[in-house]
Formats: sequence, structure tokens, C-alpha cells
Amino acid sequence: MAWPAGVPEGGEPRQRLHPLSPALHGAKSLVVVIAGLSWSTLSRVGFGWFAAMVAVLALGATVLALVSWYNTGYHVVGRELRVHEGLLWRRTRAIPLERLQAVEVVRPLLAQLTGLAELRLEVVGGGKTEAPLAYLTVADAAALRARLLALAAGAGAVPATPEPEAVPGAAPAPAATGRPLHAVRNKDLLVSQLLTPQAFLLPFGVAFVLAQFFSEGSTSFIAVASTLTAMAGVLLQPIRRVLDDWAFRIARDDEVLRIRNGLLETRAQTVPLNRVQTVGVTWPLLWRVKGWLRLRLEVAGYSAGESDDRNRPDRLLPVGDLPTGESIVTEVLPGVRLAALPLTPPPPRARWLNPLSRARLGAVLTDEVFAVRSGLLTRQVTLVPYARIQSVRLVQGPVQRRLGLATVHADTAGGAGAAAQDRDLAEARTLAAELTARAHTARLGT
Repeated sequence: MAWPAGVPEGGEPRQRLHPLSPALHGAKSLVVVIAGLSWSTLSRVGFGWFAAMVAVLALGATVLALVSWYNTGYHVVGRELRVHEGLLWRRTRAIPLERLQAVEVVRPLLAQLTGLAELRLEVVGGGKTEAPLAYLTVADAAALRARLLALAAGAGAVPATPEPEAVPGAAPAPAATGRPLHAVRNKDLLVSQLLTPQAFLLPFGVAFVLAQFFSEGSTSFIAVASTLTAMAGVLLQPIRRVLDDWAFRIARDDEVLRIRNGLLETRAQTVPLNRVQTVGVTWPLLWRVKGWLRLRLEVAGYSAGESDDRNRPDRLLPVGDLPTGESIVTEVLPGVRLAALPLTPPPPRARWLNPLSRARLGAVLTDEVFAVRSGLLTRQVTLVPYARIQSVRLVQGPVQRRLGLATVHADTAGGAGAAAQDRDLAEARTLAAELTARAHTARLGT
């Protein structure tokens, strides 16, 4: 929907969000309002006054959402996305597209029911998601995503063909564009979340609580409700992961990854391969019985910007076996063989600092990446391409100085990077110098 105030700087009219956006924001506000009004309020004022209070507050929230929508617009100027918003205090955000790391098309449940979508941008050094444009039609969101990615890559402003999206009541959408890499079976996803400490220990916790109730005769409503609330809290994280990773599919389209996942809230994520900072491989303790692992990628702006793990769209493979993990890692980091990494442990004297996990620590410089292994119960391997290393640090604590050890850190843009723990001091100095040289050479070659 075009902005009515003519054509601004840049030769392109500002665009408004979809006209249904205020209604969706108002519906979300209504849920918050009802949740905020306690049952004690209902008992004091009665149902009629309670409904009137909810209606007035919901109407106010809808009016504010409508005013916000009327004064919000966006357009592309050169190689920037500019977002204009505000009524009393006008604000314009200019987002340089060369800093663009990833673009997501997210469809919460209400958006799915109305055929709309939300566009989220992740940029280098962003403290949170930039310019969440909520809401656009699915076609507009896909076209804008393709255009922004093309501009970020310097390929011009011609948008790619939008990917088809599923709309409730319509025929199933075709498969995602690009070459399919893997589709996670929902059965494996469910089993993987049953093999978590929360689900594994839940029956023991329930049995203990029930034994306490029956032994003490405490079966009041409050006690039962508290128990059910505690059980729901324990199971919340596995349930969220199942909902978030449902129907997980990953494909490669030239030099970008296309990732789709979600049940109640669907996500269509596009990540340029040259923006991947690190790849993390995790073997949870209970998963090792099935030979499963999990892959995560680090894109600048995600890990540091989102405190809630489920809001970080960094999933590369929620669950899979070693051959599947190796094939996906090879797509992201060509030449890296996950099962053949010649990782070497720190010297034996490092056992004074890591008495149980020393044998599980390891580090190696391959031709393609800096690889680090850590973890005792949950084993992890972090892979860092040399071109993504921003700085190299050699750190010694007081105990490490006495033992002649040091830790070498390879820092990436906006992320944790990787650290080779408790290496021999002479080896650590050589490792830091070699990392610095390889990072410099790799950046010159990109």
C-alpha cells in the first residue's frame, strides 16, 4: 500500500504495512489485557463491569495500533532500508543493507489465519531484531526479502521469484526453492525431546509429589494446581522446541541457506553462507544412545541480541545422525569432515584444572577452520572459518601461569567464537600467531 505523501528522496514511494496490521496488534493487546486483569478483579466488580473494562482497554489498544500503523512506512533508498514511524516523536531508522546477516519471514498463528507474515532483519552488531515489519502479505514479504538480500549481495534491486507459502484453506504449497538438503522427521523430533533431562526425570518428580500428597493428605486445590503449574514449567522448553522445529526443512539455493520450520509460528529463514560466523555441533548425553547430534549456526546479531534461546533462529539441524550432520556441515563449510577432525587434547598437567573433562578438550587448525572440542556430559565441537575471525586473544589465569598453560580465544563478529582451553604456553603462542596469520590471509582472499 503506497504512502500518500508523494515520492520522497530515493525515487521510491514509502509503503505502508497491511491494513489488517492494527487488528492483529489489537488482538495481541487484548490477550495481554485479559491476562493482566486478575480473577480477583472479576469477583469484585462482576462480569458486566469486567467485560466493559476489557472492551474499553482493548478499544484503546486498537486505536493506538491504528495510529501507529498510519504513521509507519518503509522504503528502500539506495542500499538502505528506511523505516519511518512515530506520531509525536518522529523517528527514521536507516539500515545499511551491507550489514545484513539474515532475513526471516515469520508467521505467527494469527498471521497464518489472515494470510499475512512478518519480516525480521538481523544485522551485524544489532542488539535485537531490526525493523520487524509486521504485517505484510506473504507475497510482499517474500519479494521484499529477496530484494533486500539481492541488494546486500550487490546483485541489484531486481527481486527474485517469491517462494510459495501455505495459506490456510488453500492447496499445499510446493517445496522450497533450491536444492533440498534434509527434512527432519517429526517422529525423531518428538523422541529427541523425550530424551531430555526434563522429560526423563518428570515421572520421578510426579511420583515424589504424589507420594507427599497422599502421605500427608494434602490434596487441596492449591496444592494440585501448584503441582500442575510446576510440571508445565518443566515441560515448557521441550514442548516449545517441538513446536518451533516442527516440519524442519533445509535447502540450499546458490550461496544461501533456506530454512523452514514451525507449527504454530512458521519461519522461513534465508541465511547467506558467507555470513555464517561459526557452526556448533552438540551431542547431548541422552541422545548418544541413538547416535544423534544437533547443529547450530552463529550469525552475527542473533546470539548476543536474543536472551531467549527459542527466539534465536540459529537452528541448522535440530536433530539428526552423524552422516546427516556431516553432509550439512560440508554444505556450509566445504572440505570439513566432522568425523575426521584430528583434535588434540591439552597437556596432562591440565587435569589440575579439568580433572574430569581434560580428555574431552581438544583443538586443531585444519585447512578450512579452527575447530575446538569441549564438554563432559554434553559434548560440543565449534567450527570457526578463518575469514570470520575478528580478533585473537591469549589469556592466562593465575593457576594457568603456575602450570604453564594458556587459553586461546578466536572472537567472531557479535558472537562467542571459540576457545582452545588450557594449552601449553608455547603451543598457545604458536596457535595464536597462526590463527592471526590465517585470519588475515582468509580475509584478503574473500
